Amino acid sequence: MTKTITVSFIILGFLISCNDCTKEEDLLLRESALIQRENSFAEKETEYLSLLKFKDSIQSTMDSLAYQIWPDSIAGRWNSKTLCIESNCSDYVIGDQRVDIWVFDQDSTGLHARVLNNKNEIIRTYQANYSPNGIRLTFKTDSLSTRQAVMNVNLDQINSDKISGKRTITIDDKCTAVFNLELSRLNPKN
Repeated sequence: MTKTITVSFIILGFLISCNDCTKEEDLLLRESALIQRENSFAEKETEYLSLLKFKDSIQSTMDSLAYQIWPDSIAGRWNSKTLCIESNCSDYVIGDQRVDIWVFDQDSTGLHARVLNNKNEIIRTYQANYSPNGIRLTFKTDSLSTRQAVMNVNLDQINSDKISGKRTITIDDKCTAVFNLELSRLNPKN
């Protein structure tokens, strides 16, 4: 009987031990599955955070574009009268006058002021910056031009039908000409 009990205990021990092996394998499989789920969740969380950053970036861009629109009181076409008031350049003489059409518009790159001749052809496009203090326009010839010209316009007197200020032209860093600039509304929103 002791032999039978001993054999029974051995068989029972063997069965319990085999059952423990199965449970251990089961636990290892579950642990592996859990690690895979955690990794998958971490990847999704990273992707989610990346999408949030992208969304914030787009929102920030949209917000900045929202501010890059001319007010209705400025947008559109204006007659311009330019009068040279100072010059040490041979190209510009004090008293020289010019009449053009200026168009204040915008596109995906920002605010612009385009200067048109009497044939409605673009002579120059200024990059613009608008603030409550006024309008700042800049233009610079490209590096391949034979003459390097930098033009800065400061329009600090703004009314619904008249805008005025000064334009300064510097050529080849050698001479400067200053002009009074007066714009009068040609046709609103055209």
